[in-house]
Amino acid sequence: MNFCLFLSRFAKNTGYSAGYKPFSLDKLPNCSTAAAGAAHHTQEEIFNYPAIPREFFNGDCFDAYRILGAHPCTAPDGAEGWRFAVWAPGATAVEVCGGFDGWEAGVPMERAETGVWSAFIPGLAEGDLYKYRVHGADGSVVMRSDPYAFSTELRPGTASRLAKLDFAFDDHAWMERRDKCRNRPLNIYELHAGSWKHKPGSTQPDGSDGWYNYEELAKELIPWLLDHHFTHVELLPLAEHPFDGSWGYQTTGYFSVTSRYGTPAQFAAFVNACHRMGIGVIMDFVPVHFAANADALAKFDGTHLYEYDSDVGQSEWGTCNFNYYRREVCSFLSSAAGLWMDVYHCDGIRMDAISRALYWQGDPNRGVNQGAVNFLRSLNHGLNKRWPTGIYMAEDSTNFLKVTAPTRYDGVGFDYKWDMGWMHDTLDYFATPFGERPNAYGKLLFSMHYFYNELYLLALSHDEVVHGKKTIIDKLWGTYAEKCAQLRTLYFYMYMHPGKKLNFMGNELGHFREWDEKRELDWDLLKYPFHDAFQKYFARLSLVYATEPALFDGEYNPDCFEWVASESCTEGVYAWLRKGRGQNLLCIMNTQDHAHKKFPLYLKFPCSAELVLDTEAAEWGGAHKGRRKLHFHTTDGGVYGRDYTLTVDLPAMGSFLLRLTPEAPNPDAARISANKAMAQKRRTARAKNSSK
Repeated sequence: MNFCLFLSRFAKNTGYSAGYKPFSLDKLPNCSTAAAGAAHHTQEEIFNYPAIPREFFNGDCFDAYRILGAHPCTAPDGAEGWRFAVWAPGATAVEVCGGFDGWEAGVPMERAETGVWSAFIPGLAEGDLYKYRVHGADGSVVMRSDPYAFSTELRPGTASRLAKLDFAFDDHAWMERRDKCRNRPLNIYELHAGSWKHKPGSTQPDGSDGWYNYEELAKELIPWLLDHHFTHVELLPLAEHPFDGSWGYQTTGYFSVTSRYGTPAQFAAFVNACHRMGIGVIMDFVPVHFAANADALAKFDGTHLYEYDSDVGQSEWGTCNFNYYRREVCSFLSSAAGLWMDVYHCDGIRMDAISRALYWQGDPNRGVNQGAVNFLRSLNHGLNKRWPTGIYMAEDSTNFLKVTAPTRYDGVGFDYKWDMGWMHDTLDYFATPFGERPNAYGKLLFSMHYFYNELYLLALSHDEVVHGKKTIIDKLWGTYAEKCAQLRTLYFYMYMHPGKKLNFMGNELGHFREWDEKRELDWDLLKYPFHDAFQKYFARLSLVYATEPALFDGEYNPDCFEWVASESCTEGVYAWLRKGRGQNLLCIMNTQDHAHKKFPLYLKFPCSAELVLDTEAAEWGGAHKGRRKLHFHTTDGGVYGRDYTLTVDLPAMGSFLLRLTPEAPNPDAARISANKAMAQKRRTARAKNSSK
């Protein structure tokens, strides 16, 4: 059997089907780059030394999981079994251990010149547990989980589990029409799979006996997402992790879907079910640091293989920071991200803690980590090349330039960046006492000063509702009734502001209790009038966002936004226009605790106005209990350059969305405005003279 024929046979027997691309021959290295010079060895030797693509050692590999890890295959003698391959260049010996030999001596692996160890074990079955016994360069002997394992036993166990990735998807229609939502609504529901909802009757303190598996979760979750008009669900990290309280952000198994909620096949079924109902799935991904557990990646082969060997090797959370200057590590991370996009058909990747990658230890004073910048550019470039309709987002709180600029323009290449400044300013403003808000008025204006520097996403995420920070509603100033009214207006501001949207689960309930990963959301809140009304208001707000093109089409074009009232400090009134696809929407917001009668708003064109949304409507529990005005009309005369006035009665802490229909301009409007200005000038002069 010649080398290429064998490789073809190996690819055929690795079980990648139904939506997966086999590891094609045109991507394989030539014979000179195969491990241990395999082209010059016997058939048996070739089998023992899998060919590793050149891209893996160059840092450009996005599917290393197709060769590394454990894969079902057929030996040259026809024996069925599993082939193991692990990169551990510093190890002096490695054995595969498992239940097949009672976790005893294990099967010795053979080392190639590339530092990849491999072995074939016949007779194993899917679901069997295994580990690598790694004899380290430092003299250590440690049982390690497989860095490329596709499944892991349930914590506190740490053994890897043999798993096939032979899922069947029927989401072709979705995959064909999905895109980056640049000019479409993007409304994301951030979810922790283990604490959204529990099965009735769960009793364990950690909620584990109440966890839904992935398929069960889909049946419960999808109707809720559809009812509230979310376009995507973003899952807190589902890569395997040992500690529930890390929420998945301290990862041990980057290729392993956590076993807490089921099998890889069940997760694939979850994604497929979401796609069939028109909902995208975004995976939270942690490319900056990993758990320092002794059974995982830290000092994997007795050397600092994946992490830096210096003071920057440890994070403030006690985790290890990835070494982006080691090209095989870059391939490891790129392949882990690629797994979610390729194997599981995910629709995007949210990348955690990017600020800690761009700068050494996240500190701009320590300088830019150029290796990390180069890696992120390569990662985003490769993801976009392979899955161009995927959405790639950065959680980044820094002022680093061009995070969302394309890599061809020397940008980092993300599609969107979380607007952490908007989040902090918004929550700070609504936490400010009413009497002090005039001095804080600029906080709600500031975001538009920099909004067009990047492609921003507005996020009120899990980080804002834990660790003593209070929940969104509980952060707001005032009495319970005032908090309720302001919550509607805060979310009005969020959904009428340019930028894509993300909310953590429970935000839509007006959740008062901080999130606890061990408990489900307080669904009993829906028994109370305000909370039930608020989730219905949230659904209506999301529907308005999804169906009014001016709120999403062209939102990153400065011509599609215009301030109408941005100097009403004392009154606490903000008003702005959103424009798109021939629409003009007027957004008006009163952030003070008293109403404003006949408040004037000055426009450049005459129009009629139709009420689209009133945050104080009776159906949301608001102050407008009786009939209310639904239609408005401008009058001639205003201020210079804005010669038409729209007068509205603004409720305390309430907001309006009006759809404007332009009308023919009146040539006399400018003259009326000038006369009003002159009259005001005379009144001011008389008042000044009388005070002398």
